[in-house]
Amino acid sequence: MPGNIIELDEKSFDKKTGKGNWIVDFWAEWCGPCKIMQPHFESASRELQAKVNFAEVNVDENYGLSDKFNIMAVPTTLFIKDGEVIHASTGALNKGQIIELAKESF
Repeated sequence: MPGNIIELDEKSFDKKTGKGNWIVDFWAEWCGPCKIMQPHFESASRELQAKVNFAEVNVDENYGLSDKFNIMAVPTTLFIKDGEVIHASTGALNKGQIIELAKESF
């Protein structure tokens, strides 16, 4: 995981995402589409690092967050502004889609 993508868990999620613009990828190790999306997520994080914070949540280790945000499938990507979910997208996204959704959301 690149340095500009942080791993969030149930203890750190609200504190970190409560301020600023965040794109959070809910993923699982066993998820094929998650693996396909990973390099796109990393590339988008490098391109948008001055404007948006990027994070990942492993759903298998953070059931409470999956329940809180009603994550029914992975990958699910949440676009969060100052603690409020602005947009949620289920399914693998490519770099262009992530960047476009970030522009629309923030």
